[in-house]
Amino acid sequence: MRFLNGLQPQLDLTYDDVFMVPGRSSVTSRLDVDLRSSDGTGTTVPLVVANMTAVAGRRMAETTARRGALTVIPQDIPVDVVRGVIAWQKSRHLVYDTPITLAPSTTAGEALVLLHKRAHGAGIVVEGERPVGIVTETDLTGVDRFTQLADVMVREMVTLDDGVDVEKAFDVLSHARRRLAPVIAPDGRLVGLLTRAGALRAHLYAPAVDDTGRLRIAAAVGINGDVAAKAAALAEAGADVLVIDTAHGHQEKMLEVLRSVRALDLGVPLVAGNVVSAEGTRDLVRAGADIVKVGVGPGAMCTTRMMTAVGRPQFSAVLECASAARELGKHVWADGGVRHPRDVALALAAGASNVMVGSWFSGTLESPGDLYTDEQGRQYKESFGMASARAVRHRTATDTAYERARKELFEEGISSARMYVDPERPSVEDVIDQIVAGLRSACTYAGAATLEEFHERATVGLQSTAGFAEGRPLHTSW
Repeated sequence: MRFLNGLQPQLDLTYDDVFMVPGRSSVTSRLDVDLRSSDGTGTTVPLVVANMTAVAGRRMAETTARRGALTVIPQDIPVDVVRGVIAWQKSRHLVYDTPITLAPSTTAGEALVLLHKRAHGAGIVVEGERPVGIVTETDLTGVDRFTQLADVMVREMVTLDDGVDVEKAFDVLSHARRRLAPVIAPDGRLVGLLTRAGALRAHLYAPAVDDTGRLRIAAAVGINGDVAAKAAALAEAGADVLVIDTAHGHQEKMLEVLRSVRALDLGVPLVAGNVVSAEGTRDLVRAGADIVKVGVGPGAMCTTRMMTAVGRPQFSAVLECASAARELGKHVWADGGVRHPRDVALALAAGASNVMVGSWFSGTLESPGDLYTDEQGRQYKESFGMASARAVRHRTATDTAYERARKELFEEGISSARMYVDPERPSVEDVIDQIVAGLRSACTYAGAATLEEFHERATVGLQSTAGFAEGRPLHTSW
């Protein structure tokens, strides 16, 4: 990456402070751009779901891996629970969604609690393992909550055979005017669910899979306790990437832990952070990190900069840390501060191999949080920072009451924030579509067919706040 006209900025920059200049391009189609990362994590689109309790769960992990991204399970989750999540992830189908299955005797009220956990808003009614009907939120609107699904489900179903070509499946669903259909094995068992959008995306995305063809997943550990033992247990359980995570990554405890985990030679990439300087990046790499996580304070749930004055504008942090990592043959993830597809593109132009997304994904139906409705009827999820008092309470549940109270005094994050579900893009897949569309176009503007070429060819200029405002669309006239 180079700055326009050879300019050397005198100030550190955020994503809003910069823009990209188009260059001569021989890339004729957005679909010719290869978005695979080269950092060993196996992502086919350069997106990582942040290890936040309100964001990363098993539904998020399954859905994002199917589209080529990677989800990091948070460090606060007990190892035995994470082991179960990893096993569940590894058994998911590469194309079909895992359906919500309900019994004919399930009540409408019980079903409504579950249906919003999938963006398609549908459940398959089964007897044994055989589908006998479909029920959607629309079918249950205005229905008495104690009504059994057997009385309201749609029995006349379009079904798809296991192994069906996704283009044929799309045509079948389109011809039948159906959004989705259960996928059944030759013996009649339910094996999954496929939507029209899912069939289309199966052509556009390559799933992130391990060496045995199973969906990938990452897991995080902190720097306290027997970290080496926990890391070994997670790797043995099948975690494809291990993230050693703490707010202040450039500290002796982190370096000590990182060395101890590296000495185990677990055979998976090690990610460590967070830092914002070249010195911090070099120290983590020399201690054993394959990838360094960059970002202090840019996240939507983070109050670190306002509380402590510590941090750094994210674009400059990524640019400097990526350069330092590349000199040592390693990589960085840009963690935090992305609010638009352009920010993802700029982080990659600055040299990141993947971009972590947190709060943006928390407002999707696949995030673990409960779905609420506000006074105006808008749906939202609650999000919170991982250094907030709320997160500290979860993390210190086994401490004494005094220790918990003492630690809660030192919060550096928001404990409750409303992340509204976009009715136009309620699913994390919809948001990934939006990000990838913008990123593919950015690559074609730069004349890049790969992410490495994108970093090499990107030309970036500086802009005023008025320049940034000029680029924003107007949804009403002026």
